[in-house]
Amino acid sequence: MDDEIQDQIMVIVHQGISWIASVAIIFGGIVPYIPQYRDIRRTQNAEGFSTYVCLVLLVANILRILFRFGRYFETPLLWQSIIMIITMLIMLNLCTNVRVATELSTKRRFFT
Repeated sequence: MDDEIQDQIMVIVHQGISWIASVAIIFGGIVPYIPQYRDIRRTQNAEGFSTYVCLVLLVANILRILFRFGRYFETPLLWQSIIMIITMLIMLNLCTNVRVATELSTKRRFFT
């Protein structure tokens, strides 16, 4: 009887650890971009952010999703790719808006 209870507890612990690891894999890639997003939004300066990195990450994650059609891989990796694509699009949107606003502001100062 004790062995059955211990086995059930071990299964529950294993599932819990597996779930926590999956969540960490899915959202771990976007964690570094949160302070960067906040900093760019606060300072309205996107000078230090490379849009080429966004391009590379977008291509890599799109290719990973396309690769899944040919060879199956774990679902958390698919969700990680989807979340990273959304994150990169949000970062590109912010950087584009900030850079356009900065250029318009510079042009207005030049004409006045």
